[in-house]
Amino acid sequence: MSKNHTQSSAAASRRKLLKGAIATAGIATLGLPAISLAQNKPIRIGMPTILSGRVAMLGIASRNAVAMEVEKFNAAGGLNGRMIEMVVRDSKGQPQEAARVARELVTGDGCEIIWDAEASSGAFAVHEVAKDLGVLVVHTCSETSSLTADPKLRVPTAFRCARQGIHDAIAGGSYGAEIAKKLKLTRWMSISPDYAYGRDTTAEYFEYLKHFNNNIEIVGQVWPKLFQADYSENITRMVQGKPQAVYSCLWGGDMTSFIDQSNIYALFKDKQFFSPNLAEYAVLTAVKNVPPNMHSGNRYLRSFPNTPANAAWADAYRAKFKELALNWSWQNAAGIGFLTTAMKKANSADGKKIAEAMRGLKIDSPFGADGTLTMRPEDNTVVNYAIGYGSLTNKEPFMTNQVNGKWDQIYALEAEWKKRKGWA
Repeated sequence: MSKNHTQSSAAASRRKLLKGAIATAGIATLGLPAISLAQNKPIRIGMPTILSGRVAMLGIASRNAVAMEVEKFNAAGGLNGRMIEMVVRDSKGQPQEAARVARELVTGDGCEIIWDAEASSGAFAVHEVAKDLGVLVVHTCSETSSLTADPKLRVPTAFRCARQGIHDAIAGGSYGAEIAKKLKLTRWMSISPDYAYGRDTTAEYFEYLKHFNNNIEIVGQVWPKLFQADYSENITRMVQGKPQAVYSCLWGGDMTSFIDQSNIYALFKDKQFFSPNLAEYAVLTAVKNVPPNMHSGNRYLRSFPNTPANAAWADAYRAKFKELALNWSWQNAAGIGFLTTAMKKANSADGKKIAEAMRGLKIDSPFGADGTLTMRPEDNTVVNYAIGYGSLTNKEPFMTNQVNGKWDQIYALEAEWKKRKGWA
């Protein structure tokens, strides 16, 4: 027998032995059934978000809510024994960094899904990365309407589980119009951040404010930069404009800084102030003095919706993290609800199969207007979440005289809006 033949026979024997070892490796000493390596492999989800800087509260609130809901899923056995493993990275609030981090999470860290907990400034960049890589992405913080409303941006594996600017604009415009009629508020100004969310949402709000009350005049608009530190010049312009009412979609740390600085200039004296972003614990507990005459849409409050399920969830969050839940908390919690329900429905962690199961999915949720949320199939965005406006106070429940948004009205006017923009 030749030397080469002997080596070949030995190699074949080693391969046979290795195959046998692999086949039996999953059998436990107690006689449990074999578990494949694939079944043991965690489902890795990459989460770019903002964990540093003035709006780090966005990322922290998002990460907390995801951790709480993923813990429940894993404790219940995960997906056929496969557990979710979140890989969280700080984008520092920079769109280019958000895109870089998102790509690295997939190509370098082996993540199968992107969990986009970025503000709108970074969400569009992450969206393009997910589109390029062909992975499932769930946007949980961006509220800019075009992200899901514009058909040119849609991809089958991209979803949004976050409130949307156009929905807030319709509900908020209806509420503001009634207050304007009652108090004869005709002169309006706005101060909103100078990027897609601020520009788009402000335009949408004024469109529906005028739709419900045609006796409105916009006498000036001010556009501070995102994360701006000093608002004195902007405030001076607003004082000079002498509006009767002011609209703003500043948010988070930007909103608290603006209010504190505005109090020095007495900007809110004899003016009504409207915003979708004030009824948020991060704002209400950080502002030194909440001025009178302020109106807000609900961001997240334990008392809205006023149901046992919502109160229980808020209490559980506070007990676990020793802080109050925020708007980004409920959106991320709801998003995990959609994701894990879709995983189980598809019986798969494959992004394309999950997307098929998630499209049109309806889930029970403490954040729903009627106890349920739906992932609308035509544009992969969440609808039927609790939405409403009311007057602000300095203490619990923080929002009074609440007026619930009417989803039938929102759907009808949103459809007309999309048609006018060529997005129907």
